[in-house]
Amino acid sequence: MAQRRPGLGHGPISIAGIGAFVLLALLVLLFLLLQGSPPKDPLFYVFAVFSFTSVIDLIIWLEEDGYISGFMEFYMKEGEPYLRTAHGLLICLWDGTVHYLLYLFMLAAIARGKNYRAVGLFWLGSLCMSMLIFLLGNVIGKYGTEIRPAFLLNVPYVALPIWAGLRIFRGHHSVPKMTPEKVEAVHSQGILQRPLDIALIVYLLGAIIFTLFRGMLVLDCPSDSCFTYIYQYEPYLKDPVAYPKVQMLVCMFYVLPFLCMSVYALLNPGCSWMLDWTLIYAGAIAQAQFAHMGSSLYHRTPYTYRVPHDAWWMFVISNSLYTLGFQFLAFRCLKNPAFFLRKSYHSAEEDKKLN
Repeated sequence: MAQRRPGLGHGPISIAGIGAFVLLALLVLLFLLLQGSPPKDPLFYVFAVFSFTSVIDLIIWLEEDGYISGFMEFYMKEGEPYLRTAHGLLICLWDGTVHYLLYLFMLAAIARGKNYRAVGLFWLGSLCMSMLIFLLGNVIGKYGTEIRPAFLLNVPYVALPIWAGLRIFRGHHSVPKMTPEKVEAVHSQGILQRPLDIALIVYLLGAIIFTLFRGMLVLDCPSDSCFTYIYQYEPYLKDPVAYPKVQMLVCMFYVLPFLCMSVYALLNPGCSWMLDWTLIYAGAIAQAQFAHMGSSLYHRTPYTYRVPHDAWWMFVISNSLYTLGFQFLAFRCLKNPAFFLRKSYHSAEEDKKLN
Protein backbone atom coordinates (compact mmCIF):
# COMPACT_ATOMS: atom_id res chain seq x y z
CA MET A 1 0.00 0.00 0.00
CA ALA A 2 1.37 3.41 -0.94
CA GLN A 3 2.12 5.58 2.02
CA ARG A 4 0.45 8.99 2.28
CA ARG A 5 2.84 11.82 1.67
CA PRO A 6 3.34 14.20 4.60
CA GLY A 7 1.21 17.29 4.39
CA LEU A 8 -0.96 16.01 1.53
CA GLY A 9 -4.21 17.96 1.49
CA HIS A 10 -2.76 20.74 3.62
CA GLY A 11 -0.47 22.43 1.10
CA PRO A 12 -1.03 25.95 -0.26
CA ILE A 13 -2.82 24.74 -3.41
CA SER A 14 -5.08 22.41 -1.40
CA ILE A 15 -5.99 25.23 1.00
CA ALA A 16 -6.97 27.48 -1.92
CA GLY A 17 -9.03 24.66 -3.47
CA ILE A 18 -10.84 23.91 -0.22
CA GLY A 19 -11.66 27.60 0.28
CA ALA A 20 -13.05 27.95 -3.25
CA PHE A 21 -15.08 24.76 -2.85
CA VAL A 22 -16.63 25.94 0.43
CA LEU A 23 -17.68 29.27 -1.08
CA LEU A 24 -19.17 27.62 -4.15
CA ALA A 25 -20.94 24.97 -2.08
CA LEU A 26 -22.49 27.62 0.15
CA LEU A 27 -23.77 29.53 -2.87
CA VAL A 28 -25.33 26.37 -4.37
CA LEU A 29 -26.88 25.46 -1.01
CA LEU A 30 -28.49 28.90 -0.70
CA PHE A 31 -29.86 28.64 -4.22
CA LEU A 32 -31.39 25.22 -3.53
CA LEU A 33 -32.88 26.23 -0.19
CA LEU A 34 -34.51 29.36 -1.63
CA GLN A 35 -35.85 27.82 -4.85
CA GLY A 36 -39.40 27.79 -3.52
CA SER A 37 -39.41 31.55 -2.82
CA PRO A 38 -36.23 33.04 -4.31
CA PRO A 39 -35.45 36.66 -3.43
CA LYS A 40 -35.97 39.16 -6.23
CA ASP A 41 -32.66 40.86 -5.54
CA PRO A 42 -29.67 38.67 -6.58
CA LEU A 43 -27.47 40.56 -4.11
CA PHE A 44 -29.17 38.47 -1.43
CA TYR A 45 -26.86 35.59 -2.37
CA VAL A 46 -23.79 37.84 -2.35
CA PHE A 47 -24.53 39.20 1.11
CA ALA A 48 -25.36 35.72 2.43
CA VAL A 49 -22.02 34.29 1.25
CA PHE A 50 -20.08 37.30 2.50
CA SER A 51 -21.78 37.03 5.90
CA PHE A 52 -20.45 33.47 6.13
CA THR A 53 -16.91 34.62 5.34
CA SER A 54 -17.31 37.38 7.94
CA VAL A 55 -17.83 34.73 10.59
CA ILE A 56 -14.64 32.99 9.38
CA ASP A 57 -12.75 36.29 9.72
CA LEU A 58 -14.06 36.75 13.25
CA ILE A 59 -12.86 33.22 14.12
CA ILE A 60 -9.42 34.09 12.73
CA TRP A 61 -9.20 37.16 14.96
CA LEU A 62 -10.44 35.28 18.04
CA GLU A 63 -7.92 32.48 17.50
CA GLU A 64 -4.94 34.73 16.79
CA ASP A 65 -5.66 36.83 19.86
CA GLY A 66 -5.86 33.72 22.04
CA TYR A 67 -9.58 33.57 22.79
CA ILE A 68 -10.06 30.20 21.02
CA SER A 69 -7.70 27.67 19.44
CA GLY A 70 -7.51 24.83 16.94
CA PHE A 71 -9.72 26.23 14.17
CA MET A 72 -7.64 28.17 11.63
CA GLU A 73 -4.01 27.35 12.42
CA PHE A 74 -3.47 25.34 9.21
CA TYR A 75 -4.97 28.10 7.06
CA MET A 76 -2.86 30.82 8.62
CA LYS A 77 0.34 28.86 7.99
CA GLU A 78 -0.36 27.55 4.51
CA GLY A 79 -2.96 30.01 3.20
CA GLU A 80 -2.52 33.68 4.13
CA PRO A 81 0.22 34.22 6.74
CA TYR A 82 0.01 38.02 6.35
CA LEU A 83 -3.35 37.89 8.14
CA ARG A 84 -1.31 37.53 11.34
CA THR A 85 -0.14 41.13 11.06
CA ALA A 86 -1.87 43.80 13.11
CA HIS A 87 -3.52 45.20 9.99
CA GLY A 88 -4.62 41.76 8.80
CA LEU A 89 -6.21 40.88 12.15
CA LEU A 90 -7.97 44.22 12.44
CA ILE A 91 -9.58 43.95 9.01
CA CYS A 92 -10.72 40.46 10.10
CA LEU A 93 -12.23 42.01 13.23
CA TRP A 94 -13.92 44.77 11.20
CA ASP A 95 -15.27 42.25 8.69
CA GLY A 96 -16.48 39.91 11.43
CA THR A 97 -18.36 42.65 13.31
CA VAL A 98 -19.23 45.78 11.29
CA HIS A 99 -19.53 44.12 7.89
CA TYR A 100 -21.41 41.20 9.41
CA LEU A 101 -24.01 43.55 10.94
CA LEU A 102 -24.32 45.40 7.63
CA TYR A 103 -24.93 42.09 5.81
CA LEU A 104 -27.64 41.11 8.28
CA PHE A 105 -29.32 44.51 7.87
CA MET A 106 -29.24 44.30 4.06
CA LEU A 107 -30.46 40.68 4.04
CA ALA A 108 -33.38 41.67 6.27
CA ALA A 109 -34.12 44.67 4.05
CA ILE A 110 -34.18 42.50 0.92
CA ALA A 111 -36.43 39.93 2.61
CA ARG A 112 -38.88 42.69 3.58
CA GLY A 113 -38.64 44.58 0.29
CA LYS A 114 -37.13 47.65 1.97
CA ASN A 115 -34.62 50.12 0.55
CA TYR A 116 -31.03 49.52 1.73
CA ARG A 117 -29.22 51.90 -0.63
CA ALA A 118 -27.58 54.06 2.08
CA VAL A 119 -26.28 51.06 4.03
CA GLY A 120 -25.19 49.40 0.80
CA LEU A 121 -23.12 52.39 -0.27
CA PHE A 122 -21.44 52.59 3.15
CA TRP A 123 -20.62 48.87 2.90
CA LEU A 124 -19.33 49.29 -0.65
CA GLY A 125 -16.87 52.00 0.38
CA SER A 126 -15.74 50.06 3.43
CA LEU A 127 -15.13 46.79 1.58
CA CYS A 128 -13.42 48.40 -1.42
CA MET A 129 -11.03 50.38 0.78
CA SER A 130 -10.30 47.31 2.89
CA MET A 131 -9.43 45.13 -0.10
CA LEU A 132 -7.50 47.83 -1.97
CA ILE A 133 -5.12 48.49 0.92
CA PHE A 134 -4.89 44.84 1.97
CA LEU A 135 -4.11 43.42 -1.48
CA LEU A 136 -1.63 46.12 -2.48
CA GLY A 137 0.04 45.98 0.93
CA ASN A 138 0.46 42.21 0.63
CA VAL A 139 2.13 42.49 -2.76
CA ILE A 140 4.55 45.36 -2.13
CA GLY A 141 5.20 44.90 1.61
CA LYS A 142 7.51 42.52 3.42
CA TYR A 143 5.05 39.65 2.87
CA GLY A 144 5.28 39.98 -0.90
CA THR A 145 7.44 36.86 -1.08
CA GLU A 146 4.86 34.80 0.85
CA ILE A 147 1.95 35.09 -1.57
CA ARG A 148 0.24 31.69 -1.79
CA PRO A 149 -2.52 30.34 -4.10
CA ALA A 150 -5.05 31.11 -1.34
CA PHE A 151 -4.44 34.77 -2.19
CA LEU A 152 -6.76 34.20 -5.19
CA LEU A 153 -9.66 33.67 -2.77
CA ASN A 154 -9.68 37.46 -2.46
CA VAL A 155 -10.71 37.82 -6.12
CA PRO A 156 -14.47 37.55 -5.33
CA TYR A 157 -14.01 40.39 -2.84
CA VAL A 158 -12.84 42.56 -5.71
CA ALA A 159 -15.17 41.43 -8.51
CA LEU A 160 -18.45 41.09 -6.59
CA PRO A 161 -18.38 44.55 -4.94
CA ILE A 162 -17.95 46.13 -8.39
CA TRP A 163 -21.04 44.32 -9.64
CA ALA A 164 -22.91 44.98 -6.40
CA GLY A 165 -21.94 48.65 -6.50
CA LEU A 166 -23.36 49.07 -10.00
CA ARG A 167 -26.66 47.51 -8.90
CA ILE A 168 -26.85 49.64 -5.76
CA PHE A 169 -26.12 52.81 -7.75
CA ARG A 170 -29.01 51.97 -10.08
CA GLY A 171 -31.36 51.58 -7.13
CA HIS A 172 -33.91 54.18 -6.09
CA HIS A 173 -32.90 57.08 -3.84
CA SER A 174 -34.70 57.22 -0.52
CA VAL A 175 -34.91 61.03 -0.58
CA PRO A 176 -37.69 62.70 1.45
CA LYS A 177 -40.42 64.28 -0.68
CA MET A 178 -39.86 67.99 -1.19
CA THR A 179 -41.56 70.51 -3.42
CA PRO A 180 -39.50 72.36 -6.05
CA GLU A 181 -40.27 75.57 -4.15
CA LYS A 182 -38.66 74.23 -0.98
CA VAL A 183 -35.60 73.04 -2.89
CA GLU A 184 -35.27 76.46 -4.52
CA ALA A 185 -35.63 78.19 -1.13
CA VAL A 186 -32.80 76.11 0.35
CA HIS A 187 -30.65 76.81 -2.73
CA SER A 188 -31.08 80.54 -2.18
CA GLN A 189 -29.52 80.38 1.32
CA GLY A 190 -26.01 81.73 1.52
CA ILE A 191 -23.25 79.98 3.43
CA LEU A 192 -23.65 82.38 6.38
CA GLN A 193 -27.21 81.11 6.82
CA ARG A 194 -25.92 77.54 7.17
CA PRO A 195 -23.67 77.39 10.27
CA LEU A 196 -23.41 73.58 10.14
CA ASP A 197 -22.04 73.77 6.62
CA ILE A 198 -19.52 76.40 7.73
CA ALA A 199 -18.27 74.00 10.40
CA LEU A 200 -18.05 71.20 7.81
CA ILE A 201 -16.05 73.41 5.44
CA VAL A 202 -13.61 74.24 8.25
CA TYR A 203 -13.29 70.51 8.94
CA LEU A 204 -12.78 69.73 5.25
CA LEU A 205 -9.99 72.29 4.96
CA GLY A 206 -8.26 70.74 7.98
CA ALA A 207 -8.79 67.25 6.54
CA ILE A 208 -7.25 68.37 3.23
CA ILE A 209 -4.11 69.55 5.01
CA PHE A 210 -3.93 66.39 7.17
CA THR A 211 -4.40 64.07 4.18
CA LEU A 212 -1.77 65.86 2.10
CA PHE A 213 0.67 65.98 5.01
CA ARG A 214 0.47 62.25 5.71
CA GLY A 215 0.84 61.49 2.03
CA MET A 216 4.06 63.51 2.01
CA LEU A 217 5.26 61.64 5.10
CA VAL A 218 5.13 58.21 3.44
CA LEU A 219 6.85 59.70 0.38
CA ASP A 220 9.84 60.49 2.63
CA CYS A 221 9.41 64.24 2.91
CA PRO A 222 12.84 65.53 4.11
CA SER A 223 11.60 68.53 6.15
CA ASP A 224 12.21 68.69 9.91
CA SER A 225 8.49 68.85 10.72
CA CYS A 226 7.84 65.63 8.78
CA PHE A 227 10.76 63.88 10.47
CA THR A 228 9.57 64.97 13.92
CA TYR A 229 5.96 63.95 13.34
CA ILE A 230 6.63 60.53 11.91
CA TYR A 231 8.97 59.48 14.73
CA GLN A 232 7.20 61.16 17.64
CA TYR A 233 3.53 60.73 16.69
CA GLU A 234 2.93 58.10 13.96
CA PRO A 235 5.96 55.79 13.57
CA TYR A 236 3.61 53.10 12.23
CA LEU A 237 3.76 54.94 8.88
CA LYS A 238 7.27 53.50 8.51
CA ASP A 239 6.28 49.89 9.22
CA PRO A 240 7.67 47.65 6.40
CA VAL A 241 4.34 45.80 6.09
CA ALA A 242 3.45 48.69 3.71
CA TYR A 243 -0.25 48.85 4.66
CA PRO A 244 0.02 52.35 6.19
CA LYS A 245 2.02 53.61 3.22
CA VAL A 246 -0.55 52.30 0.74
CA GLN A 247 -3.39 53.79 2.79
CA MET A 248 -1.86 57.26 2.92
CA LEU A 249 -1.17 57.22 -0.81
CA VAL A 250 -4.71 56.06 -1.59
CA CYS A 251 -6.04 58.86 0.60
CA MET A 252 -3.81 61.44 -1.07
CA PHE A 253 -4.74 60.43 -4.62
CA TYR A 254 -8.43 59.55 -4.15
CA VAL A 255 -9.73 61.01 -0.88
CA LEU A 256 -8.01 64.38 -1.25
CA PRO A 257 -9.81 65.28 -4.53
CA PHE A 258 -13.13 64.28 -2.93
CA LEU A 259 -12.47 66.60 0.02
CA CYS A 260 -11.79 69.51 -2.34
CA MET A 261 -14.93 68.76 -4.35
CA SER A 262 -16.96 68.55 -1.14
CA VAL A 263 -15.95 72.11 -0.23
CA TYR A 264 -17.20 73.20 -3.64
CA ALA A 265 -20.46 71.25 -3.17
CA LEU A 266 -21.16 72.93 0.17
CA LEU A 267 -20.79 76.34 -1.45
CA ASN A 268 -22.68 75.64 -4.69
CA PRO A 269 -26.15 74.04 -4.66
CA GLY A 270 -27.27 71.17 -6.85
CA CYS A 271 -24.29 68.80 -6.50
CA SER A 272 -26.48 65.69 -6.30
CA TRP A 273 -23.48 63.33 -6.49
CA MET A 274 -22.76 64.20 -2.84
CA LEU A 275 -25.74 62.11 -1.69
CA ASP A 276 -24.06 58.88 -2.82
CA TRP A 277 -20.36 59.57 -2.62
CA THR A 278 -20.34 60.91 0.94
CA LEU A 279 -21.71 57.54 2.08
CA ILE A 280 -19.10 55.62 0.09
CA TYR A 281 -16.24 57.70 1.47
CA ALA A 282 -17.67 57.56 5.00
CA GLY A 283 -17.50 53.76 4.86
CA ALA A 284 -14.05 53.79 3.28
CA ILE A 285 -12.52 56.14 5.86
CA ALA A 286 -14.23 54.41 8.79
CA GLN A 287 -12.69 51.07 7.82
CA ALA A 288 -9.28 52.48 6.88
CA GLN A 289 -8.94 54.55 10.03
CA PHE A 290 -10.05 51.68 12.25
CA ALA A 291 -7.31 49.50 10.80
CA HIS A 292 -4.71 52.30 10.89
CA MET A 293 -5.45 53.51 14.42
CA GLY A 294 -5.76 49.99 15.74
CA SER A 295 -2.52 48.84 14.10
CA SER A 296 -0.68 51.87 15.48
CA LEU A 297 -1.61 50.75 19.01
CA TYR A 298 -1.92 46.95 18.60
CA HIS A 299 0.41 44.56 20.40
CA ARG A 300 1.07 42.69 17.12
CA THR A 301 2.85 45.78 15.77
CA PRO A 302 6.56 45.89 16.69
CA TYR A 303 7.15 48.23 19.62
CA THR A 304 9.29 50.66 17.58
CA TYR A 305 6.37 51.30 15.21
CA ARG A 306 3.68 51.83 17.84
CA VAL A 307 2.49 55.26 18.92
CA PRO A 308 4.71 56.57 21.76
CA HIS A 309 2.96 56.83 25.10
CA ASP A 310 3.45 60.62 25.27
CA ALA A 311 1.73 61.12 21.89
CA TRP A 312 -1.18 58.73 22.54
CA TRP A 313 -3.88 61.33 23.14
CA MET A 314 -2.86 63.59 20.28
CA PHE A 315 -2.81 60.64 17.90
CA VAL A 316 -6.21 59.33 19.01
CA ILE A 317 -7.93 62.74 19.00
CA SER A 318 -6.58 63.88 15.62
CA ASN A 319 -7.34 60.59 13.89
CA SER A 320 -10.77 60.29 15.53
CA LEU A 321 -11.75 63.79 14.38
CA TYR A 322 -10.53 62.97 10.88
CA THR A 323 -12.70 59.83 10.87
CA LEU A 324 -15.83 61.30 12.44
CA GLY A 325 -15.88 64.29 10.08
CA PHE A 326 -16.62 62.03 7.13
CA GLN A 327 -19.46 60.41 9.05
CA PHE A 328 -21.00 63.78 9.95
CA LEU A 329 -20.73 64.95 6.35
CA ALA A 330 -22.53 61.81 5.11
CA PHE A 331 -25.18 62.17 7.84
CA ARG A 332 -25.76 65.82 6.91
CA CYS A 333 -26.28 64.89 3.24
CA LEU A 334 -28.53 61.95 4.09
CA LYS A 335 -30.81 63.76 6.54
CA ASN A 336 -31.01 67.18 4.86
CA PRO A 337 -30.42 66.65 1.13
CA ALA A 338 -32.37 69.61 -0.27
CA PHE A 339 -29.28 71.78 -0.88
CA PHE A 340 -27.73 69.05 -3.04
CA LEU A 341 -30.80 68.29 -5.15
CA ARG A 342 -31.14 69.74 -8.61
CA LYS A 343 -34.18 71.95 -9.17
CA SER A 344 -35.42 69.53 -11.83
CA TYR A 345 -34.99 66.49 -9.57
CA HIS A 346 -38.63 65.92 -8.68
CA SER A 347 -39.98 66.44 -12.14
CA ALA A 348 -37.51 63.84 -13.42
CA GLU A 349 -38.55 61.39 -10.69
CA GLU A 350 -42.22 61.88 -11.56
CA ASP A 351 -41.50 61.22 -15.24
CA LYS A 352 -39.82 57.92 -14.32
CA LYS A 353 -42.87 56.84 -12.30
CA LEU A 354 -45.24 57.73 -15.13
CA ASN A 355 -43.18 55.79 -17.64
